[in-house]
Formats: sequence, structure tokens, C-alpha cells
Amino acid sequence: MPGNSFGQLFRITTFGESHGWGIGVVIDGCPSKIPLSEKDFESAMKRRRPGSSPSDTTRREPDRVEIVSGVFQGLTTGTPITLIIRNRDVDSSPYEKIKDIFRPGHADYTYFKKYGHRDYRGGGRASARETAARVAAGVVAEKVIAPLGIKVVGYTIEFGGIRAENIDVSKIEESPFLCPDLNASKKMEELVERIRKEGDSIGGIVEIVVKNCPPGLGEPVFDKLDADLAKAVMSVGAVKGVEIGAGFRAARMRGSENNDPITASGFSSNNAGGILGGISNGEDIVLRVAVKPIPSIAKEQDTIDKDGNPVKIRLKGRYDVSAIPRIIPVLEAMVKITIADHYLRQKIYGG
Repeated sequence: MPGNSFGQLFRITTFGESHGWGIGVVIDGCPSKIPLSEKDFESAMKRRRPGSSPSDTTRREPDRVEIVSGVFQGLTTGTPITLIIRNRDVDSSPYEKIKDIFRPGHADYTYFKKYGHRDYRGGGRASARETAARVAAGVVAEKVIAPLGIKVVGYTIEFGGIRAENIDVSKIEESPFLCPDLNASKKMEELVERIRKEGDSIGGIVEIVVKNCPPGLGEPVFDKLDADLAKAVMSVGAVKGVEIGAGFRAARMRGSENNDPITASGFSSNNAGGILGGISNGEDIVLRVAVKPIPSIAKEQDTIDKDGNPVKIRLKGRYDVSAIPRIIPVLEAMVKITIADHYLRQKIYGG
């Protein structure tokens, strides 16, 4: 089955390409009578839209979400919701020169090997442009879980080796990198300018926290909540790793250190990251996501063309220096979609 859909009861299917007429998403399984208007999407789309960070591309898209179906008189109807986002600022000319050349680090090579034909304009379906549709779907998912008081917050904890030491989530929106440590954020901004001048790119680590998630969400054995969360964030193009709770640090701990003691008032630590046996335990769900450097860089690289001939490539165009921070609302959206799906499944199948 083609992998353009995600979720079981709350199911999304994205469509469209980077330089096509636009992109969009169909959401199936959203409950009825939830207030929803095009205005509801503005804040979330603005956070993903280029232009808010020094690391962003110069491509400027308004990212206005249009509701095509599934909403009547301002309320969801329970039928599939279709959202579209038209592409307004497309320049495919830089890609014409490299249409037969595979860019290192991109999906150009693998898409060609899979399909034998690909949309080379801006990466087509493999472009980060597709993630705007996910952010739109995340707005709807948030409305599903909002009555539970669930909050999903993402922020940059590391960028190019610069680590956030003082975590103050109230400062996140003051940082162009959505970093909760403003001193670290200043260093990140200086680093970006150096990397840009060098014609290179950089990656980092994003932490995502789910607060007020009720216990009991998650389906054993293969649909564990942590397994689905890992798949959700790993499905975002630039993500190369994910850990939950203590994560890889747990491999260096003893059981007596890693176990979270249970008290009458709850757990006294949270190495499990809010999930035990694939089921939420009521504590904060904590994920950390490794984001690779953007592969489109101005430095000369070795590659091949579609006939297998070795060539040199030096990219010129409108590229991000880093996927951070624009990837953060995308990751938040995928977490919200996963939580909404498991919440609806629990309502039907759970206790």
C-alpha cells in the first residue's frame, strides 16, 4: 500500500508536490461538531512558514489553508476534511540545470530507482514543502485532544553542537530558533551566519513534551504509543533518530537507576518518558529527535547523473541553512496526530 497515509481512526493522507499547483491533506475520522475555520490555521502555518529564522530559505509562501470539504456552518461534519495550500512563490529554474543529476543527501536517487520517473522540481513529493500539509492536519488533531487539556510543546535543545542549558519554555517564542535558552539562542544565530557564508548547512536536536496526557493510550503489541510516535516523527524527511525518555542513556544505566519508583502521588522520576509497555502512564511524554543538516548546499560535491556518469554538483537556489526551527511545528503536528488517533481508539476499544 503506498505510504501517503498515517493513522488508524484519525487518518491523514497528504498530497501534492513542492513546485506543483499546491499541496494538501485529507483527514478521515475527525469527530463531528468541532468548531473549525480557515482562521484557525493561521498561527500554526506562520510558525512553519519561511522568514521567521536566520536559517530559513528566501522562498516566501503565504501558506493560506483553504477548507474544501468536511466543514459546514463552522463545524466539522464527521466526513473527510480536505485542506489545500496553494503554491504561490515557485521558481523551478535552478532545478532545470540539474534535472538529470542526483543531489547527495536527497531522495532524488532513491525516488528514481523506485519509480523510474520523478518530479525534479524542488524535490517534488520528497520536498519539505509537503510538511505544511501535516501542520494543517495537526491543527485539527489539536482540536480533538484539546478537551483533555493535552499540550504539545517542541523546542530546540541543540543546534550545531550548541546546547541549551537553562530550559525556560516561556522563552521559546522569543528565540528565532525556538530555543528555551536565550543565551544559547544568540550563539546559534552567530553560528548560522558562519555556516551560511561557508555555503554549508547544519543540524540539531529537538525535544518534544506532551503534557497532561491521560494514562492508558497505546495499543499492544505492535501499535504501542511509543512505536507510533517514533514512526510519526521518523516519517518527517530530515529526521534520522528518535529517543523517548532516557533513551540511549538508559543503555548505560542499571535497572535500579532507570526504573521510575511509583508513589501514591505518582512516579518520582520519568526515565520512561511517560510510556510503559507502549501505553501512556500519565507522566509527561518526552521525545528527542535528531535532525540532519539540510542536504542542499553551495559547496561542490561528488555525485552521478541518471546514466551513472560521475559529475560535480554545486547547488544554487533558495535553501534553508537548517531544518530547525521550521521542522518543530511539523514534529509537534505529527505528535498531535498520533495522540488524537490513540485517544479515539481508546474511546472505542479501551476501558
